[in-house]
Amino acid sequence: MSNTTEALFYVKQRRGRAMFKKLKEDVEVVFEQDPAARSYLEVILTYSGLHAIWSHRLAHVLFTRKLFFLARVISQVSRFFTGIEIHPGAKIGRKFFIDHGMGVVIGETCEIGDNVTIYQGVTLGGTGKEKGKRHPTIMDNVLIATGAKVLGSITIGENSKIGGGSVVLKEVPPNSTVVGIPGKVVIQDGKRINNNLNHCDLPDPVADRLREMQDELIQLKQQLEQLTRERIKDDGHSNL
Repeated sequence: MSNTTEALFYVKQRRGRAMFKKLKEDVEVVFEQDPAARSYLEVILTYSGLHAIWSHRLAHVLFTRKLFFLARVISQVSRFFTGIEIHPGAKIGRKFFIDHGMGVVIGETCEIGDNVTIYQGVTLGGTGKEKGKRHPTIMDNVLIATGAKVLGSITIGENSKIGGGSVVLKEVPPNSTVVGIPGKVVIQDGKRINNNLNHCDLPDPVADRLREMQDELIQLKQQLEQLTRERIKDDGHSNL
C-alpha cells in the first residue's frame, strides 16, 4: 500500500468513526430528553424525529457536494414518511432532538448549534423572497416549544427558550425566555423583564388594533351625534 493510499484510508476511517459517533449521539440524546424511550431498538425503528435527522445528515453531505437533486429527493422522501421537512442546505449541530416532530419545517439557510431541542409544529423559516441568509441561526442549548415560529435572518442566543405558539421576528439575547405574538423577552439572565405578563394574557396585536378601531368608531359616532344636534338646533333658529 502506497503512502497516498494509506493516508486516504486513514482519512476515510476517521470520517467513518466521526459519523458513527454522531449517529450514536443522536440516539443517546433521545434517552436524555424523552422519558418514554425504552430501548435502542424502539428508538431506532420508531422515532420519526431521529429518522428525519439521519436522513438530513445524508442529504446535507450530498448537498455540500453539489448533488442538489439527489439531496432534495432524500429530503422529500423523509418528509413523506416523517412529516418533518428539513432542507438539505440547513446546518445542524450535535445532539439535535426533535420531539414528536410532525409539522416541523427548517429552512435552507438555517443554522442550528449543539444540544438544541424543538417540538412539533415548529417553523424555522424566512419572511419573504429575500436572497442569501434568510433563515434563523439557533445557538447552543436552545429549546423551542410546540408551534413556535422563528422567522427571518435572526439569532436566538444560547441557553434561550421560546414559548409554545410564539412568533419570533427579532433577535433574542442569550439566556432569555420569549413568549407571545410577536415574541417578547420576559426573562433574561434569570430576571423577569415584565412582571405583569402572564401566560393567560399574552400580547395580541390584532385584538389591540381592533380595540383601537372600536374606540375610533365610538368617537366618530359621538362627533356625528354632536354635529346632528347642532344642525337641528341651527335649523330651529332659522325657522324662527
